[in-house]
Parts: sequence; C-alpha cells; structure tokens
Amino acid sequence: MNGRYPDLDQNLGYPERIAQIKPFLAMEILEKAQQLESQGNSVIHLELGEPGGETPAAIKEAAVNALHNNDTCYTHSLGKMELREEIAAYHKRLYGIDISPEQIIVTSGSSAAMLLAFSVLLDAGDRIIIPDPYYACYPNFIRYVRAEPVPVPVREEDAFKLKAHKVKKYLGPEVKGILINSPANPTGAVLGETELQELAELGPCIVSDEVYHGINYGNRDRSIMEFTDQAIVINGFSKRNIMTGWRLGYLIAPVDMVRKMQKLQQNLFICACNFIQSAGIAALQETPEVLEKRFSDYNERRIYLYRALQKMDIAPARLPDGAFYMMANVKRYTSDSYSFALRILEEAGVAVTPGIDFGAGAEGYIRISYACSMENLKEGLSRLEKFLNNFDPGNDFG
Repeated sequence: MNGRYPDLDQNLGYPERIAQIKPFLAMEILEKAQQLESQGNSVIHLELGEPGGETPAAIKEAAVNALHNNDTCYTHSLGKMELREEIAAYHKRLYGIDISPEQIIVTSGSSAAMLLAFSVLLDAGDRIIIPDPYYACYPNFIRYVRAEPVPVPVREEDAFKLKAHKVKKYLGPEVKGILINSPANPTGAVLGETELQELAELGPCIVSDEVYHGINYGNRDRSIMEFTDQAIVINGFSKRNIMTGWRLGYLIAPVDMVRKMQKLQQNLFICACNFIQSAGIAALQETPEVLEKRFSDYNERRIYLYRALQKMDIAPARLPDGAFYMMANVKRYTSDSYSFALRILEEAGVAVTPGIDFGAGAEGYIRISYACSMENLKEGLSRLEKFLNNFDPGNDFG
C-alpha cells in the first residue's frame, strides 16, 4: 500500500480495483433529480454539461444519408479515412499544425480515447500528474490501468490554472505524464501560450483533453501539439457540436504509440460507429460563423451567472474564460458539498454538482453548468439565492 495515496493498492486485481472506483456524483444528483421530477416536483438542471439545443440539422442529415447508403459495416479500426483526413485538416486550419491521418484514432466518445491513451502510456505503478480540481472520471481511468493519479492543487486566485513551477515539485522518474484540460471541466480555466509552453518543457508526455475547444471567450484555443510532438490529444464532438449522445471522439498520438492503441481498439471496441463517423465529418465542416453564434449565447449566460454569484457573494475570484461551468465558493455555508448539493436539490429544486466530485481541492464549492436556457438559468439562480438567504446551518447534513 502506498502511504501517500492510501486508497490505492497496486497489487489489487481488477474486481477489487473496480470496487474502488468512485461514483460520478453529477450523475447521482441527476438521478435523484429525475426521481423528484417523477413525483411531480419542479427541478432546474444546472448539474450536467449537456449543451442546450439540438444537434445541428446538417450533422443529423449526414448520419441519415450514411444509413441510406448502407454505411453500417465495420470501418477501419482507426476510423474512416475521410474523417481522419477531415480531423487533420481541421487541426491545420485552427492550430497551423501538420498531423498525419495515421496518427488519429476515431473512438466511441472521448472516454474511449482516454482508456486507450492511459492504457498505452502508463504501466502499473506509474504516476501521472493531474490538476486538482479535475474532471471526476480522470482518477478512475488512471486507477483502472493500475497507475496512480498525482493531484496538484490549483488555486481559485490563479483562475484554477495549472502552473509549471508547481508541477516541477511533483516530478520524478515514476511520473510518465501530465494531464491537462483546457478549457477545463469543472473550473472553466484556459491555459495560454506561455503556460502550455512551460508545461511542455517539463519533459513528461502531455495528455491534453481538448474536448471543450471552441468554447473559449478570450483568446483563440491553443493545442498542446503547437508546443510539443510528445503529446496525446483527446477531443470529440459532444460539446462543440451538441452531440453528447452520439458518442464520437478521437485521439491524436505520436506515431510510435498508435499501433499499440490500434490493437487495443480492435479488441475493445473494433471501431467507432460507421454512420456516426459521417456525422463527424459534417460537424468538422461547420463554419466559424455558426460556432461563433452558438457560443455567443453561452457567453451571455456566463456573464449573467458570474454577476448573479457575485450578488450572492459566492462567485469565484476570476471570471472563467472557457467551457460552460463555474465553481461557486460555498465554503462559508458548508464543508460537505455533497450534502449541501442534496439540500439545494430537495429544498430549492435546483440540481448542481458537489465540488467533492472533482477532488479534494474542490470541496467547499458547487459546480454550476450554464449549458441551459437563459430562462432556466435565471430561475435556477433565483431559487438558489432564496435558499442561501434562508439557509439554516443547523440543518446542514454535513
């Protein structure tokens, strides 16, 4: 048993390690909210990163056309060449980098891409640095391949950005990777050119989750592959193209890793869904103007939410620059964010995600998603404000 991380035991078999996987509390809150709704209660959903609106018509039409053309057989395990070429062109267009289609593996969502990436990059007992707060599923994927997540605290005062000088303190021969997520879930943090360059220069392979690229309210998105070729990029279509249920993603990896990942893909997944890959091609062909209009609505909600949280005195120290999440600091109300989130759900009819879902560094926060209508956001915040105004700490579950 590792003394520094006592919940991990590298000698455990898969059944025991699966038992160690923590529940995804955002989904727990969602399921409790749905139960309340089934009993006739009104619930405003601010817990999940489910983009508002429908999948664009052109994307749906591409999938339907592919079905009519009987594109229902297996594809190449790396994915359709047409889609991989479109991904390469997309990255050239956005980031000015040249990527071979042979470096790209199309996956059944970005979660499958994570599993392939960690399985190849990490051996049992290896460590990988992650920012804390982090996306709730990262440690579970890492532990599943018998490796060890090393959380590095990021501070609200620094806009929750991972800093290279802090990461240096955690480096050692057993650290095989640094996981970054920009724009970030749950914090909305965006890493700039200098921050990415400094992280790339530290040495370990960078695993960059770029699934929220395109939802950036400041400067343009920067891919880690602009700064190093020793990186694995994970991306997908769920957020940018309103395709959460389509389960389509991809990864880009150094050439020497691709064959190992491909063999895993062949055994675990065979290939991503054929006709949905055609939808991915259409998604990548959406114009910048369409995307700008889509995210201008998010930006309006971002600013509204921040001002509302400021009024409640629970706003984060800095306005987040990306994604569609905001961490509300509720430390003066509770030290148990899960119980607090349950009270908000049951007493105010508002579903939010408890900060503890995202690591010890997020305890005392709740994550609010503004990937919803402005109408629902306003109603949810009104209910939350009334809850806080009437809050009785004596009834706190924590």
